[in-house]
Amino acid sequence: MSGQFTPVGARVLAELGAEVIVVEPPQGSQHRARPPFVDAEPGVDRSLRFWGQNVGKRSVTVDLESESGVAALRRLIRGADIVIAGGDRLAGGVTYRDTAADHRSLIWVSVTPFGLGSVRADHPATDLTVLAGGGPVWNCGYDDHSIPPMRGSGDQASNIGGMYAAIGALIALSHRDHTGVGQLIDVNVTAACNVTCEQTTYHWLVNQAVCMRQTGRHAYPTPSSEVQVRCADGHYATTGVLPRKPEEFSRMIAWLSELELTEELPETVFLEMAAARTAPVDLASIGEDDETTAIMSAAREAIRLIASRMPAKEFFIASQQRGFPAGAILPPDEAFEDEHMVTRGMHVPVEHAELGRTVVYPGVPYSFSASPASPPRRAPLLGEHNFLLEESTK
Repeated sequence: MSGQFTPVGARVLAELGAEVIVVEPPQGSQHRARPPFVDAEPGVDRSLRFWGQNVGKRSVTVDLESESGVAALRRLIRGADIVIAGGDRLAGGVTYRDTAADHRSLIWVSVTPFGLGSVRADHPATDLTVLAGGGPVWNCGYDDHSIPPMRGSGDQASNIGGMYAAIGALIALSHRDHTGVGQLIDVNVTAACNVTCEQTTYHWLVNQAVCMRQTGRHAYPTPSSEVQVRCADGHYATTGVLPRKPEEFSRMIAWLSELELTEELPETVFLEMAAARTAPVDLASIGEDDETTAIMSAAREAIRLIASRMPAKEFFIASQQRGFPAGAILPPDEAFEDEHMVTRGMHVPVEHAELGRTVVYPGVPYSFSASPASPPRRAPLLGEHNFLLEESTK
């Protein structure tokens, strides 16, 4: 069923090969009215947001304010394996309890902001309020806490809730394979968002410690070392974990030497001390042992110096080649056009006959050797597959 938080879970199932039908009101899903639109021209079949959430699906329109519409919906559900809806009760008196009584193998996935039976069940909710209430907004931001926290873009609450909906549906399918019985799955999107907050929630629950936002790093009660470095082209790279083993420090010294930068980094002497050790550096000793602290500070300065002399992409590749984890922080369009993405098969041309053009879609992000995913199909036009309603009466 077309709803506030339902599209993403159903899209994942479509990517995995399921035949997915999105049931919309006659005027179309609310998501069809959301910008951006193709060529900035609004239209029920031109919302790029709807496209992104409904790739590979079919569309039928049903008027749930009419008896014939409710009857059509009941027929569709009788032939379905899974229903994904914004609750366990739909318009026209269609409920999980009633439908499951005659369809014991039915799996019904309810995806709501606060979960079924919540005292907040009738409260309004948006992507922003759910992310704020669930915790991700608290986690996201910068070391400078005079700057407000950040909300991730791209309907993150819907994506998080949708992924849990898909996971729940797949687990229920496995259960049904063994028992023949379906079940009701209750996805609480706020709770789903909360468990993505990593350490933040349990640090508070266990010892009432407040985790602090840190730029590009895990929120934690105490500050951690910065991992972003500014590169020669103005882009940033993230460096992740610094060297710890003696051979890693040797490779870092060799890299500095190749770039003729050792003279610019007096702290190289500390890298040499680490390379001469017989055991890895103990990160827990940072701040307590002067030599360890100096070594790790030197490693950080070495990375900053190297990055400052190279474009972000070049720095990323060179780091990976030397066994140092790193990543170039690129704008979304540059990341999508990267040759790795192209080689990985993430560029899939999809024909849009109604627009007279072909559009490049991102491919599926996983590859199964025994059950390869089908290439994406464009999102459905409004009511494009209403003939399925007639077939369901046969």
